[in-house]
Amino acid sequence: MKSFINVQDIGPLDKAMAEAFEIKNDRFKYQHLGRNKTLMMIFFNNSLRTRLSTQKAAMNLGMNVIVLDVNAGAWKLETERGVIMDGDKSEHLLEAIPVMGCYCDLIGVRSFAGLTDREYDYAETVLQQFIKYSGRPVFAMETATVHPLQAFADLITIEEYWKRSVGNGSAVAKPKVVLTWAPHCRALPQAVPNSFAQWMNAADVDFVITHPKGYELDPQFVGNARVEYDQRKAFEGADFIYAKNWSNPGVTNLADYGKITCEDRSWTVDTEHMSWTNNGKFMHCLPVRRNLIVTDDVIESKNSIVIPEAANREISCSVVIKRMLEAL
Repeated sequence: MKSFINVQDIGPLDKAMAEAFEIKNDRFKYQHLGRNKTLMMIFFNNSLRTRLSTQKAAMNLGMNVIVLDVNAGAWKLETERGVIMDGDKSEHLLEAIPVMGCYCDLIGVRSFAGLTDREYDYAETVLQQFIKYSGRPVFAMETATVHPLQAFADLITIEEYWKRSVGNGSAVAKPKVVLTWAPHCRALPQAVPNSFAQWMNAADVDFVITHPKGYELDPQFVGNARVEYDQRKAFEGADFIYAKNWSNPGVTNLADYGKITCEDRSWTVDTEHMSWTNNGKFMHCLPVRRNLIVTDDVIESKNSIVIPEAANREISCSVVIKRMLEAL
């Protein structure tokens, strides 16, 4: 595996899931693969779970780790071609990237959507430059449009908790999983919902997306999901509720891209919302704005699985790094 961005990159999903549970049972089993190898993690924006889980996964696999926060302790980087660099940016990404490649064996990149130019964001301009010029395998630690390590961990978590449910006598063949939009005070990218939708479409689940009209995700990510604009109808009988805000994707109106065009607080997930489900589990990628995305009582309830979900980030990343080390 030379790059990891989308669900297709992981190969057969059943094999990837089996590998995830194998690693979860013995996190140091493949420690020999990373001996004398170095992972470089590049951050263009803030991180907590991604930084900690990725570094832990690499260390479990025996790797050395270098972490570079581009916004603190590095030269300011120019990312555009043709720019006269007479401002505050001292180095161009096209020189910085191959230099970074000289010091490592694998590269993880975390970038972020600018939310002003949809074409630029959805072209994954920054990530693609790393893939083209670093000379190293590259994986996405969230980008302008996707967050595959998160979605992989989400699927691992759903599989774990669904197996427990089936073990308790459930006769339903597959879980109903609902991705619900929720309000937020800031304009956020579509990376997490995009990847979650992509991975759920590839999995054996009954998948529903619910959001206000005008917030339609890009069709390449929606896939075969059922879109329901009535949140209550979407929640009915759900086994898993995945709440996440995203700004307007600009699919129905390009001028709205990256904007907050709905602030309806009735979409906040509270106890009443969860009562519509089939004793559903609550999920969120974190960090979460309490009492905006979800109320205190829901995220603190016994059906909230946000912490195990976050813990599985170490496992999803371990599988990806392992695959890349094996391909070196």
